[in-house]
Parts: sequence; C-alpha cells; structure tokens
Amino acid sequence: MTNPTLDLNGKTAIVTGASRGIGLATATSLVAAGANVMMSSRKADALDEAAATISGGDKVATFAANAGEPDQAAACVAATVERFGAVDILVNNAATNPHMGPVIDVDLSRYDKTFQVNVRGPLVWIQEAWRTWMRKHGGSVVNVVSIGGLRHDGGIGVYNVTKAALVHLTKVLAAELAPGVRVNAIAPGLVKTDFARALWEPAEDLVAATMPLQRLGEPDDIAGAITFLASDLASWMTGEILVVDGGALVSMRR
Repeated sequence: MTNPTLDLNGKTAIVTGASRGIGLATATSLVAAGANVMMSSRKADALDEAAATISGGDKVATFAANAGEPDQAAACVAATVERFGAVDILVNNAATNPHMGPVIDVDLSRYDKTFQVNVRGPLVWIQEAWRTWMRKHGGSVVNVVSIGGLRHDGGIGVYNVTKAALVHLTKVLAAELAPGVRVNAIAPGLVKTDFARALWEPAEDLVAATMPLQRLGEPDDIAGAITFLASDLASWMTGEILVVDGGALVSMRR
C-alpha cells in the first residue's frame, strides 16, 4: 500500500458504549475522519443526545443495544449494513465494572456479568461483523482494553482480569482473521470519564503527579489513537496492544 492516510471516507464504523466518554469521543473522531458511524449503547435517549453533539448529519446513526446480549449485537450489525451498506470498522468500547474490591470477595453474579460484557461481548460483536461483512470484504477491529490488563493492580481486579482476557482474545483473533481483518487493541491509562470517576475524582492532582506527563487522560487522547488503528495508517499492524497512558506504566517500572 502506498501513501496510507487517515481518510476514512467511504468507511462505516460501529462504536459500542458510544453515548459518553471514550465511545462518544471515538465516534466524533471517526466522523471527522470521514466515516459513517453507528453509535450503540444501552439507552436510546442517551445515544440520541450524544449523536446530536456530533456534526455528522446523515453520517451518524444510533442503535440501542446491550453489548453483552448476542441478539442485540446481531440486530445492531444488521441495522448498520442496512443503513450504510457495510461494517468496515468495529470499536468494542462498551464495558462494565460492577465490583470494586478484592477479587476473592466477588459474588459470582457480578463476576459473570463482568465477563459477559467485557469478554464475551466483544467476541460476539466481532463474530457478527465477520459473518455479516468482514469475512468477504475485510475490515479493522479495535478492542478497548486497559493498562490494568497488562499489570497486577488492586481495587478493580475483576475488571482487570477481563481486560487481560480481552488482550489475549485480540491476539488470537488477529492471527485467525488475517490477512483480511486486522484486530488490535488500545490500552488506556486513567482517563477522566464518568466510568472511571471513582478512581480519579478523590485525588486527581495526586494521581496525575505520579505520571511522567503530569495529567490524566482525556477521551480525545484515546479516540485519536483508536482512529489511527482503524485507518490505513495502521495497515501493517495487527495483534498489537497500543498503550496510551501518559507514561503510567513507565513510571511503575522505575
């Protein structure tokens, strides 16, 4: 391939967990790069409000779906093909974290729920995109993992275990679906989102001071990297985990 670009004109993306935070920033970034985007999350009202903030016109659509429910994932993929004629890019961003505290104390219902959304969910969405479009036409998948899946960390251990599983799933599927479909992951550090509020809000300045870049992440920091991985600029990348964490992992290795 010669002269790859960030131009996504003519491409269609699905973004899960798209009503706020990293998902909304990613949808906005993909539209800015020219892509059609189907935004998905559980609540239709929140989705519509989020979509209204993007200057995309007919390039933006919404479909309410629980990321952990296979039937709803299949319906969203089908609706995307019906609306835009393709599914070239899939961003598995939706996640849940119903348990805070030691892994040893988790009840099995919360444990199972976390795996249902964070591990089984991405697999189901990839399966649907593959069977419906990508197997014949190719595509790019970006899974949102976490630096917590790359290291031992207390407090949100169950969540981090699911992200470690998604890291491995990313690599397995990258090998299986090549050469037509690239499967990569983005591993954010601590980003200022509502989802992560309990981790940063009590002591933001103190946490930021431990990082080489001296600030927490913003959703746009992650969205730009996701857009890169989805684009032809990353056409020779698959099975990779791109860390975007303000240097947090570097500081822990000192």
